Amino acid sequence: MMRAFLSWFRRSWITQGAGGEGTAPLEAVAWRLFGLVVLAAFIAITLATHPYPRLHDRGALVLASCIACVVSAIAAHPERREMPARHRIPALLGVIVAAGTLGVLQPHGAWVLGPYYVVIVAALHFDRRTAWLMFLAATAPFVAGYLAKGQVAGAGTFMSGILPWFFAMRLLHYLAGQRDELQASRAAEARAAALAERGRLAREMHDVLAHSLSALALQLETTRLLARDRGVSDEITQAIDRAHHLAVSGLDEARRAIAAGRGEELPGPERIAALAEAFQEQSGLPVAVRVLGQPRALAPEARLAVYRTAQEALTNVRRHAAAERVDVRLDYSSDSTLLVVEDHAVPGSLQVAAIGLTGGYGLTGMRERAELLGGELLAQPTSTGFRVELRLPGVG
Repeated sequence: MMRAFLSWFRRSWITQGAGGEGTAPLEAVAWRLFGLVVLAAFIAITLATHPYPRLHDRGALVLASCIACVVSAIAAHPERREMPARHRIPALLGVIVAAGTLGVLQPHGAWVLGPYYVVIVAALHFDRRTAWLMFLAATAPFVAGYLAKGQVAGAGTFMSGILPWFFAMRLLHYLAGQRDELQASRAAEARAAALAERGRLAREMHDVLAHSLSALALQLETTRLLARDRGVSDEITQAIDRAHHLAVSGLDEARRAIAAGRGEELPGPERIAALAEAFQEQSGLPVAVRVLGQPRALAPEARLAVYRTAQEALTNVRRHAAAERVDVRLDYSSDSTLLVVEDHAVPGSLQVAAIGLTGGYGLTGMRERAELLGGELLAQPTSTGFRVELRLPGVG
């Protein structure tokens, strides 16, 4: 229990950056403890000061003002960093009104903590103009009250105590803004470095891989024409033809990868039908593609994962399996997106297909891609062949 309590205290707005919650140093823990002590002292002093909080007469007003002050202070709590000003300002005005009422009913009570609290929170969270307006709203009524009673010294003591708190909290506000700007700048630099690296890799792919594949495709086309001119058998010509199609397809994929590295649109599920058609043309195997459910927009990385998994699964079928047909199913359910690629092998060749697909790094890459997106990938033999199943969370 004590460990959980201390852990809660060490999560403080003082050390939170733009990216989220941090662990507070001991000074921040002490600051939070100080706030709880002040709140407890405010309640204790109010309960112990005449007129005492009661359910009747003036005591009822004291009780209501005390509750209103505490509730408003909690509503405007400084650790609620994301609270918009239009919500925090009314809560702080509620503290001022409640503290002013307590000041009238209990002149010797703890009402003075109300304007202090308002000034501190306003200085921490508002821009300069709004902070100064709230400072005036939190101090002017009380200074006027002192002066109306002829207590000039009391007004001076009040202002000399509250003004340093305002300036100190404004300094913290400035430092927090500088810290957030620095963190945002570092994040922007990291993104720029990542984009630069992606651009460098895209250029390398273009200069090396795409160039090599282009030369290979051209060479295979020349070889195919030469084989026809020399009267080479149809079987060899068809093999060269298939190799040429594979080179052209690889070149196309390399260009898409280069475009993705440059931040252009990534391939997604809508291109699976074209992928299956190209596979059928190159392999001669019939491919049935079914889409179930209402297609929805997926995140860029999820789109790419679906496409790449289908591509890798079909590639493995062509390389390793002695299949006679392939089924591809894309299912959009309410809570997930499911891709299934299943081949149906020629009788007697099932073991070869299973061993072939479970080897190498393609399957490992598909599984890692799925896990990074919070999904899972299953790949296992079936009674008729081999099945690859990708399941991703349904949120786009």
